[in-house]
Amino acid sequence: MSSAGPEVFPPTLREVMLRPWWLGMLAFALLLAAVFAWLGQWQLSSALDTAPVDPGATENVRPLEDVATPGAYLPDPLVGQKVAVTGSFVAGDFVVVSSRYNDGAAGFWVTGQLRITEAAAPTALAVAVGWTADRDDAEDTASALNDDPPQDVDLTGRIISDEGPALPRPGAPAAEMTRMSPAALLGVWHDVDGLAVYRGYLTAAEPLGGLTAIHSPAPEESGGVNWLNVFYAVEWAIFAGFAFYMWYRLARDAWEKEIEALEESPVPAGD
Repeated sequence: MSSAGPEVFPPTLREVMLRPWWLGMLAFALLLAAVFAWLGQWQLSSALDTAPVDPGATENVRPLEDVATPGAYLPDPLVGQKVAVTGSFVAGDFVVVSSRYNDGAAGFWVTGQLRITEAAAPTALAVAVGWTADRDDAEDTASALNDDPPQDVDLTGRIISDEGPALPRPGAPAAEMTRMSPAALLGVWHDVDGLAVYRGYLTAAEPLGGLTAIHSPAPEESGGVNWLNVFYAVEWAIFAGFAFYMWYRLARDAWEKEIEALEESPVPAGD
């Protein structure tokens, strides 16, 4: 007479998921998803709260100090804002920047360091004072302005964000500048110890030294949605869903391994 061992039934996926360990993992996934959802909501609210400037607001000339702060990045709605500033140019700091286009024509900018008159501490602003299509003309004008820099001048123009420094083209002189970058200009300016510098630069409305006025049109007006923040919000929503997917995938993997282990275990022999 023989007797068979007790029949072993494999657990269902639902039974595995309801075990304390996987319920704890589910709670952790819920916590992660809640954090990701909060971050997504914050990004979305930031995107929708970005209010555009009033139509034509950039064309109203405002004091520079009301628009920008030395050392701080220029907020997007204020890029291209017309500003007014008073100061004196520093001798020896007029520099030529190449690869500048004026109404589609290639040429050069002459730029200088303007020391702000009314600033409480020494403060500088990079100013593009004019354009020319001829390099020799740009160099001669920069040299003349370095010898006799304009003093106590009232300037208006558009405040533009730093373009960032760039390496010169292959074969070009090592000191040649092709980007309008106050950070790069700071490296060639004089007497900069303790100097506060605006990250943006000014394109002067009235050219100096007989140069051509820089064509600097009004910025295009855009809607009040920051699409980069919207993209980040979508990313956080995907991460929240991924937290649930990872919990499900790990629980399913554990269930499949348990099934495989039961199938590979020897069946008890009868007596």
